Amino acid sequence: MSNPLSGAPLGPISVDGKTIDARTAAFIAANACESKLAQSVVVLDVASVTVLAEYFVFAGGESAAQVKAIANAVDQALGSHDFKRKSIEGMSEARWVLLDYGSVIVHVLQEKERSFYKIEQFWNHALIVDRQEWVEE
Repeated sequence: MSNPLSGAPLGPISVDGKTIDARTAAFIAANACESKLAQSVVVLDVASVTVLAEYFVFAGGESAAQVKAIANAVDQALGSHDFKRKSIEGMSEARWVLLDYGSVIVHVLQEKERSFYKIEQFWNHALIVDRQEWVEE
């Protein structure tokens, strides 16, 4: 199955005989955010409310340097699982970086932008994935 808007695969991706689904990829991304001390990491299951992706991950950073570090950690973590990024936006200013993996979209925002745009509230009809489901101990 593919995303009708982007042609991105939705659903499981087979890597070295292992299947990595969007949920697992979102959890890997969320944990990568937390590894760089991101603030208020949230995973939303948006599959039932949009065709854009299956999961959104939101994370906050205190500075441009931290936002870049978080975005790079996400990209490295998902890349190591062969979950390839389709595009990235906002890295030069690093106020709001968007990483698009097709079935998973990661937003890393400085707190000022996160408070101003309140993008998570726009998706308040999506399901919030309980942190206990995705956190790595």
